[in-house]
This record gives sequence, structure tokens and C-alpha cells, in this order.
Amino acid sequence: MKIEIQSILPVRKILYFMLICLVASCGSSKKKAAQRQPRKITVAARTNTPHRERAPVRKRPSAKRSKADDVIDSALKFSGTRYKYGGTTKKGMDCSGLLYVAFGENNIKLPRTSYHMAEEGRTIRKSSVAKGDLLFFKTSKRSKRINHVGMVVSVKNNEIKFVHASSSRGVMVSSLREGYWSSAFIKATRIL
Repeated sequence: MKIEIQSILPVRKILYFMLICLVASCGSSKKKAAQRQPRKITVAARTNTPHRERAPVRKRPSAKRSKADDVIDSALKFSGTRYKYGGTTKKGMDCSGLLYVAFGENNIKLPRTSYHMAEEGRTIRKSSVAKGDLLFFKTSKRSKRINHVGMVVSVKNNEIKFVHASSSRGVMVSSLREGYWSSAFIKATRIL
């Protein structure tokens, strides 16, 4: 038995020594890792591939923007803003406040209320509306005057789309084909 115990002791000492070295080296590698400089990686161009010429990028001719486009863009940036009676900010807007701000940002002064806006510009037929024209509505049968306004953003295939501030859904784009808006429509005017 003595022989076996004596042969095990050196093996134990070696294992113990290796364990101490391993634990001690772990701490030193962390220091080395912290002292390392960031690695720089460079990628050389491939020289064995055939050279291809790139076609020149053609710029589309920029379509001339109209004042109506600028006013529409000003109004559409409020899309999703909640409805707030008398509101004129991103925190809340009403229909006339939306157009008052959109036109105002483009140096066009409009009255603050929808029924006063309806007195501005010239009245046009529904079939003649274009981008930037105003659409006026009477949304309540009890109301004796215009109480809602929107601005035409597009006319395609006889469908008129307009931006407005809906009391239920905030600033949004709707279609004049929708039954509710079609039946509430009173008149259209051209300001621009």
C-alpha cells in the first residue's frame, strides 16, 4: 500500500499545481484583454473579378411643386394627431385649426373657424376640385351653418380624398365617396 500512496502523492501535487496556475492565469488574461487595442480590419479589393462599369445614375426631373403641395404637406404632417376642439398643435387639433395652421405655415392667412373659412375664396363645382381646394360640410342636421372643413389632397378616378380632423379619429385622410361625407357635403372653394 505504501507504494501506491507514494505514487498518488506526486500526481495530486501536479494536479493541485495545475489548478493554481489555471486560476491565477484567468485573472491575468482579463487584464490583458482590457489593455488590448481595438482590432483593425481591412478588406482588400478583389482583383480577380472583371471590372464592371456602373451605369450613371439618372436623376428624375423634379416636378415643379405647387403652393398646394406645400400646404398639403404641412397638413399631412399632423396625421394621427388627436382631435381637440379649438386645438392648433400636435397635442390636439380641430378641423379648422388644422387648415389654419397648414395655410399659415405657408404664409396664407385664413380665418380660424370653418364657417368663416367658407366665406373666403371662390366657390367651385365639386367636379372641378383640385389639390388644395377646401371642402365644407354640415355634419349635424340641427346645425344651421357649416361646421366642418377639409382640404383636397388628391383627385384620382373621380375620387376626391381630403385631409381633415375627425372628432372621432383625429387628423386623417377620408374620401368624399364615403356615404357620411358625401351626404354632409355643402360646397367647395378655391383659396390658392
